[in-house]
Amino acid sequence: MNKTIAILGSTGSIGTQSLDVARKHGFKVDVLAANSNIELLEQQIREFKPSAVAVINEAAAKELKIKVTDTATEVLSGQEAVEFVAANNNAGIVLNSIVGIAGLKPTLAAIEAGKDIALANKETLVTGGYLVKKAVTKKGVKLLPVDSEHSAIFQCLQGAPKGSLKKIILTASGGPFFNKTEEELKNVTPADALKHPNWSMGAKITIDSASLMNKGLEVIEAVHLFDISPDNIEVVVHRQSIVHSAVELTDGAVIAQLGTPDMRLPIQYALTYPERYDCPSGSLNLFEIGNLTFERPDYETFKPLGAAISAIKSGGLKPCAVNGANEAAVALFLEGKIGFLDIGKIVCAALKAQKDVSDYSLSDVFEADKAARELALSFI
Repeated sequence: MNKTIAILGSTGSIGTQSLDVARKHGFKVDVLAANSNIELLEQQIREFKPSAVAVINEAAAKELKIKVTDTATEVLSGQEAVEFVAANNNAGIVLNSIVGIAGLKPTLAAIEAGKDIALANKETLVTGGYLVKKAVTKKGVKLLPVDSEHSAIFQCLQGAPKGSLKKIILTASGGPFFNKTEEELKNVTPADALKHPNWSMGAKITIDSASLMNKGLEVIEAVHLFDISPDNIEVVVHRQSIVHSAVELTDGAVIAQLGTPDMRLPIQYALTYPERYDCPSGSLNLFEIGNLTFERPDYETFKPLGAAISAIKSGGLKPCAVNGANEAAVALFLEGKIGFLDIGKIVCAALKAQKDVSDYSLSDVFEADKAARELALSFI
């Protein structure tokens, strides 16, 4: 397949799996962006020969530049460099897997440049969904989901008549603390929270999965991607992570997408849509799986989930506030400065503190994010 792609966040879990897909199908990788893992970046440069690489950490960029002086790859540095390569490349599609709100400006830059977006950075829509959707409409580009759940929903809707979506059934693994009580969660450690039962992911998203905040963020993302009310999204705990999500249509038919818990399938579908190709993720064997179970989430114990849903129901900058508070809280938890249950308390406090607004600008987004992070630090 003759395709040229750009990958933002190339050294992370999604980024490296995206390069697996590129390797398998011979995709040209024109630009890469990452934070500071220059050892892996050097390997990627030598294998894929991108025209440019953006490294957020300026000291790391300087070191990488020395290491790859024998290549034709240009090394740029700083956050602005990521936005630059997102927009200035020869790729038809930009896959954004940067973690957190840091992915918002590069997404907008790529859209403004007329690039289709394969979105693995859910915070782009959580924090600035209104702005992103407006930009997508203006530029007429595609916004294709990479998250396994949203890819599943997108796949289930292929061929469904416009207006026939009644409900989204958003599945959640439940994380490592499923069925635990608040009392049992008081003293859990970051090491405990990082033991995800099914998926191999980065630290931040793994903690979000443990607190169920990740599912709350995915509810917000689904509202924007599929133009559906949050009241018509049902979160279902599915421990096996085989049903990646489902949709109910107006006639009562429920269509689900099943597959192994491997991100390379949704990554590949976003990059090759609407075509399908052999995928390195492998086949699903239902006989080996045996039973599939579905249970209700515990909103009382896992408060971030309910806070995120309340945020998108209120709209405005509340989703941005809960996201910013959560990003800061997860960092504090990983540093051992707060307890696991404090994440929920901080997210709920940020939801309450953020004022209702009906319209907002990009600068408003970052102001709300900053305020939420400052609020999180007050809990230390």
